[in-house]
Amino acid sequence: MDTEVSYHGYLRIGELLSLQQPLSENHDTEHTVLSEHFFIICHQTCELWLKQILADLSAVEEAFSTMRPAELERAVDLLYRVGDLLRMLHEQLVALERLPLEDFADFRRHLGSASGAQSSQFRELDRIIGNASRSGTLYPAFARGVERTGGTMAKIVEAGVAAGTEHRIVEALLHLGNGYLRWKVGHVGLTSRVLGETAGTGGSSGVAHLLDRATLPFTELRLLRGEVHRRVATAEGAASDGRDSRTD
Repeated sequence: MDTEVSYHGYLRIGELLSLQQPLSENHDTEHTVLSEHFFIICHQTCELWLKQILADLSAVEEAFSTMRPAELERAVDLLYRVGDLLRMLHEQLVALERLPLEDFADFRRHLGSASGAQSSQFRELDRIIGNASRSGTLYPAFARGVERTGGTMAKIVEAGVAAGTEHRIVEALLHLGNGYLRWKVGHVGLTSRVLGETAGTGGSSGVAHLLDRATLPFTELRLLRGEVHRRVATAEGAASDGRDSRTD
C-alpha cells in the first residue's frame, strides 16, 4: 500500500521552517534578529514564486513554438497568472517597508557582498521578459509563432477582439508587463527608503542602478498599440468633422 500522505510530510514543513537562520542571532538584539528573520522569509518566498513564474513562462514559450489553439488558450491563463504573481511580489515589497531602518542597518553588516542582484532566477526572468531597450525571448517567440501561421502582430493588434486567442495573449502580455514594471518600481521605492544614496551590497550604485532598469517591456507591442490608437482617433476625428459639416 502507498504510504499515507500528510500535509506536514507532503509540504516538508519541518525542513521548510528550518531554513530561516538569521546571521544576526547571538550578535544583535532580539528585535534585530526578528527583523532579519522577516527579511529572509520575504526573499525566500520571492525565490519560490520566481520558480513558479519561470516554469509558467517556459510552458508559454513552448505553446508559442507549436501555436496549437488549446495550448494557446492555456498560455493566456498562464500569462495572467504570472502577472498576478508579479503583483503579489509587489505587495510583498510593500510589506518589506515595515522593516525598521535601524534593524536593517544592524544586520546588513553580516551580509557581506550578498545582493538580490545575484539571484539567478531574477536574471533569467529579466532575460525572458526584457525591457524598454532590449527584447526578451517571450514576445519574439509569440511574434515568430504568429508569422508561422501566416499572420503578423500588426494585424492582430489592428483586429483587436476579432483576433480571438491571439488578442487575449496580447492583453495578457501587457498585463504581465505592467506587473513587472510595478514590481521593479516598488523595489526602487523600498531600496530608497532603507538605503537612501548608499551603494548596493553587490557593488552597484543602489537606487540609481535599479531606477535605470525600471522600464516597461514589450516595446514593439506598445508601439503597435499606439499606431492603432492614432489611426482610430484620426478616423473618428474625420468622421466627427464630416457630421458637423452636414449639420451646419
